[in-house]
Amino acid sequence: MHPILEVASSVRTTIHGAADVNPSFMSTTDKAEALRELAAAKAQLTELHLRVLATATDLAEESAAHNPATWLSTETRSRHEDARAQWRLARSMDLRYHELAAGMREGSVNADQALVIAACLDALPREVGTELLGEAEANLIQQCAKFGPRELTKLGRRILDVVAPQIADEAEAKRLAALEEAGRRKTRLTLRRLGDGTTRLSGRLPDAAATRLATYLEAFTNPRKTPQEMPDPIVASLDPLARLTYPRRLGEAFVQLLECVEPNRLPLHSGDVTTLIITMSLDQLRSDLATADLLGGGLVPGTDAERITAHEARRMACSAQLIPAVLGAGSEVLDLGRGQRLFSRAQRKALLLRDQTCVSEGCQLPGTWAEAHHWVSWLDGGPTDLDNAGLLCRHHHQRAHDPGFTTEHLPNGDVRFRRRR
Repeated sequence: MHPILEVASSVRTTIHGAADVNPSFMSTTDKAEALRELAAAKAQLTELHLRVLATATDLAEESAAHNPATWLSTETRSRHEDARAQWRLARSMDLRYHELAAGMREGSVNADQALVIAACLDALPREVGTELLGEAEANLIQQCAKFGPRELTKLGRRILDVVAPQIADEAEAKRLAALEEAGRRKTRLTLRRLGDGTTRLSGRLPDAAATRLATYLEAFTNPRKTPQEMPDPIVASLDPLARLTYPRRLGEAFVQLLECVEPNRLPLHSGDVTTLIITMSLDQLRSDLATADLLGGGLVPGTDAERITAHEARRMACSAQLIPAVLGAGSEVLDLGRGQRLFSRAQRKALLLRDQTCVSEGCQLPGTWAEAHHWVSWLDGGPTDLDNAGLLCRHHHQRAHDPGFTTEHLPNGDVRFRRRR
């Protein structure tokens, strides 16, 4: 029997010997030592597995598989992506990174670390010669005793600062320029209606743009107190403090970010400032149970979703991101409202100086994130002036427009919302 087959058989037999052993009764010291030893043994066994895989091209040819990775994923019922990554690593260690293979053989480098190191070394510029490449490989292997894959990735990106500082800056600049160009080429964004009241947004952004977006979203999510979720009665009875998940908070933050976009700073569209328009009759706008049409919904493929409630239209009409086109008899446009309905920038600054935060009782959300609201609605004759205005965060702005809540003005200038009984 071939020595490698003997090892494989011996390993399986040895492991089978512990199949019925319950580790629950091990001491913490023994558990820690066992986990470390098993991790090292796993690295050694993985290296042997990769060493065989690197030479398996003939096996793929014999079975008409495209390559050893395809054969491996089929025969071992594993994910093709994982098998392909293993094959790439196997070839890299067989052809170039012999010290990395030796580290795995000794159990001092695990497979995850090896994948990161090989990728970092492959990314080094061509002008890095064999000698410098070897120094970089040795340095990163040495770091495996202290750092995991994530930290090694960061170290690998700056490894030239250690082994070749004279060319590090120029090489890094070229690498970043290539990444930025690739980021621009790969940038994508798709929108599709799902038919359940939501639209799926999928995309790829350049790293810098993604960091910018994450920073903006954190500005909405990080400092605030997360409102309680509205779970069903069973969930509420089990966990009354159930809160919004972080992805949900980011989603709501993205909605708020869109509502904070200043149309005057967007490109001209059809010869005018980019705007969103809703249309409804005057009776619909004043009704609690009515709908409005949102112009532009057809831009998104999928199930049509061009209608919103009059309640949502009234709330959105308070901001500069949407123009309410109120229609009379025969669809005559009665008012586009933008110039008279909306508060000016100077008024917004004055409101910020006066209110500083959302004026709802107990809410400390900064006024810079709040929306200007007419206490007496413009439709009911309320003027667009400071005496008829207050800053409300998005959550309390919705309450102000919700007929299910009453609004009480307190002597200190705050307002209190109460659900109608």
